[in-house]
Amino acid sequence: MNKTGKVYLVGAGLGDVAYLTVKAYHLLAVAEVLIYDALVDEQLLECVPPDCLKLDVGKRGGKPSTPQGEINQLLIKHCQAGKQVVRLKSGDPFIFGRCTSEIEALKALGCEFAVIPGISSALAAPLLAGIPLTDAVLSRCFAVLTGHEPEALDWEALSRLDTLVILMGGKNLREIVHQLVRYGKSQLTPIAIIRWAGTPNQQIWAGQLGNIIEQTAGLSLSPAVIVIGEVVGLRNFLQPETISLKHSTTAMSHNLPFTGKTILVTRSIGQSSQFSDRLTSFGAKVIEMPALEVGPPSSWVALDRAINNLSDFHWLILTSTNGVDYFFDRLKVQGKDSRALAGVKIAVVGEKTAQSLQQQGLQPDFIPPNFVADSLVENFPEALQGKKLLFPRVESGGREVLVKELTAKGAEVIEVAAYQSCCPSSIAPAAEFALKNGEVDVITFASSKTVQFFYQLVDSMFTSNVANALRGVCIASIGPQTSKTCHAFLGRVDVEAEEYTLDGLSQALIKWVEKF
Repeated sequence: MNKTGKVYLVGAGLGDVAYLTVKAYHLLAVAEVLIYDALVDEQLLECVPPDCLKLDVGKRGGKPSTPQGEINQLLIKHCQAGKQVVRLKSGDPFIFGRCTSEIEALKALGCEFAVIPGISSALAAPLLAGIPLTDAVLSRCFAVLTGHEPEALDWEALSRLDTLVILMGGKNLREIVHQLVRYGKSQLTPIAIIRWAGTPNQQIWAGQLGNIIEQTAGLSLSPAVIVIGEVVGLRNFLQPETISLKHSTTAMSHNLPFTGKTILVTRSIGQSSQFSDRLTSFGAKVIEMPALEVGPPSSWVALDRAINNLSDFHWLILTSTNGVDYFFDRLKVQGKDSRALAGVKIAVVGEKTAQSLQQQGLQPDFIPPNFVADSLVENFPEALQGKKLLFPRVESGGREVLVKELTAKGAEVIEVAAYQSCCPSSIAPAAEFALKNGEVDVITFASSKTVQFFYQLVDSMFTSNVANALRGVCIASIGPQTSKTCHAFLGRVDVEAEEYTLDGLSQALIKWVEKF
């Protein structure tokens, strides 16, 4: 039986992944074909499966794009081939989303489709700028319009409305102002222009119809949402008090340390994005680049043998969240639980490792004062002579120095492969684009392996060597061992965390930014 295809016309919202609906996210996660517009944020492309076919059809105002007829045929072709197709559009598909032609083409050939709403910038941009579109006194109604073809609009009628929200009007701002003033709008009427709403690059120009042209002369105002009406004046009262209003050109996040900075975060595939979220909350534009793929070891034999003889060990040494996860998963496969560790003490390296252990319902018996393996040996709470230690670790390239030092203190260390790490087969498209175009300000590394695999992924991308290609980019490391690997592969380290945690790395970057 042939597989039935379906086309989903999906609203991408403001572009930032944070403003994607849950429904849209789930559809992207299973998409077989993605057909997307130019205004869609590059990070959204990472939400689809690795084997998803991605087709960029442009549709950015004033620039070359795929003709609408060809887009229609692409949708039909892949739907009839039995594929799950996501047609990703900026904002909401039914607000200047040009859906009518696509839906008519799909219906004509019996292709199944669904429309998934998105957060329109017409509503969200004013809100994020502190501007309410309605107010009991100042605005009893508002109209949303496109400024793409001002000559087609009834400006006499529009000039009488309380509030106007204009999309795609940046290039025609002068004509828009002229028409409104011509039909009776006062030159003192407040106006705000919100560019790149809902992203770390958001900018707001606030003024009046009489001076906004002068304020924005020579500036790029695309993509932007224009709000005109007395409610614009309310932003002085409705924004958080931390936002500075001293300048007419402001960004909601201009008082945050990483505003204007693009930070590339290398991490494991499937790892939590909490670190990225933290950087974003500080104003950064974050691009995630999975540079490490974690999976089962080539053989479970050694770990299974150790689990069956846990009572022989005095200590269990865990130095990573992966070590915790894979050890306890294997414990369950063997039909055991944490009770099998009765009589075995547990030492962990790192705050995150300790948190992972606590999720298993266990508290570590020892955490070294510094979150590095060297500190574990130096501060071990009892004599190691004659102690038998179980060390589940990565299959290759693990902590040989730690094992050597523990052994030198008289311990018997049994190393077993609990998981394996390798380099992903490809680089994330958003990361590749940003690196090639010199858009990255900072690259963060939280382990030596991510440094090594990052180098492998980008080595063939640049015509010069990687170190020269990254000249001017801040290299940020979580700790001494990672820094050592950065020096080996990238030639330098610019920032090293004082506390060897992701929070410590965030704070080190803030101190680095404050120097400039």
